[in-house]
Amino acid sequence: MNTPVLYGPIGRAVRKITPFLEADALGVYVAALSMWSAAIGGTVKVSSRGNARPVLLWSALVAGTGRGKGTALRAALHVLDKPLGRFIATHTTSGITSGASMVNHLWEQQEATAETEHGRDVRALVVEEEWTEVLKRVKRDPSFTTKLRAAWDGTTLRNTTKEEAQEVRDPAMVLHSHITPSDWAKYVGESEAAGGSYNRILPFLLGSVPMLDDDRVALPQVEGHALTDAYGWATARPRVITLGEDARPLWRIVRRYARVLGETLPEAQAVFIERTAEQTLRVAACLAASECSEHITEEMLSAAFSLVRRSVQDAVRITKGADAPKVKRQPLSLADKVRARIEMYSGRAISSQVLPYVGATAAEVKALPGIVVTVDRSGKTGRPATVFTIRSDSSGDSEPQPASAESDQNRDASRYTEAQPASAEREENRAAVVRLDAYRPAPKQAPEPQMVKRSEPLADSNPFRALL
Repeated sequence: MNTPVLYGPIGRAVRKITPFLEADALGVYVAALSMWSAAIGGTVKVSSRGNARPVLLWSALVAGTGRGKGTALRAALHVLDKPLGRFIATHTTSGITSGASMVNHLWEQQEATAETEHGRDVRALVVEEEWTEVLKRVKRDPSFTTKLRAAWDGTTLRNTTKEEAQEVRDPAMVLHSHITPSDWAKYVGESEAAGGSYNRILPFLLGSVPMLDDDRVALPQVEGHALTDAYGWATARPRVITLGEDARPLWRIVRRYARVLGETLPEAQAVFIERTAEQTLRVAACLAASECSEHITEEMLSAAFSLVRRSVQDAVRITKGADAPKVKRQPLSLADKVRARIEMYSGRAISSQVLPYVGATAAEVKALPGIVVTVDRSGKTGRPATVFTIRSDSSGDSEPQPASAESDQNRDASRYTEAQPASAEREENRAAVVRLDAYRPAPKQAPEPQMVKRSEPLADSNPFRALL
């Protein structure tokens, strides 16, 4: 799994508090970058090929309940609360469940700040810690996804459902959300992603939560002067961040990576990573702004690429198998259970090794087809043992003889010969070895699959596949 580089003053702060957190450091870093992009999104843009666009980073922390999503968010607030002044307190919202409410929120904020010293302010940080509830409701509003795409692109938002027409130009809204993997697969559908609505969001699967010896330890204070200065620099006037000359060779690799990977992955997965190059550029611009730089260096771009590449890997993991219908597991029959117990003991099991685990009597087991019950009187002490074996297909209806140490050795020898070149005699002996998977429900035996020759090795046709 790719390990992202925690870069710059935000990365240093995250590394400092990580030992005191029961949360994945990646989640803290991602949440902090989303907050940072929202804070500087009103004045900072990024440009390549002469096209300036927002640096807004939308993210989703994907993990099960109790895996540290909320802890990561609160730790990110700890890192950025002081450096960003009152931004988080005054610009954070949640519960936007329609396109109209999204535009109305930004429009009201625009109107409230139009006469202030710094002018109109259309920045917004939308934090949805229960994103599943929002996704359930937004399906009723067909305009929501359209306006969601426009907000990420930074294009003009309009609301005509009100008595007074509302218009918001250059919106700077960032969405940060929490969701479980199962709910992502259920509510963030392929069709919505193909339309571009949800592939603008970077998903990250969080790792296991570490357990601390003492959960009463408070998070240490982080050095915030560098971020405070960077925030002042970024919001003092409009700025456009561009690629430095040393970063352009890597930028060409990033663009080729995104294109080749998108063409070779299944469509259900490829739709989620179509904006890999653009996301990398936005992350790199945010990292540059955190160091008061209007130029993206090769080091900044490399760190951004490591983060977005991790998101690509996680998106593929989340959506893997989305096209395959889930098969309901059939309960095992009594015959399957008995055969499994006998195979566990190398094809010969006594009653105490079988009957308590299958919930049947010796008579019921003996009545099963293919199961042979014999009595072993070879023991020196105690009463005779009831032995269960499986009738081999090649042995007909003849009753097997009680097993002995010599037969056990022969059975073991037949297993080891599977790795050796087999003669006709060995092949015959090997057929008598019964395998558990022979008794699992299976469709009729299909012909031997034919090897499909490729025109060229897969690694040559897609050099980036190995990065997944």
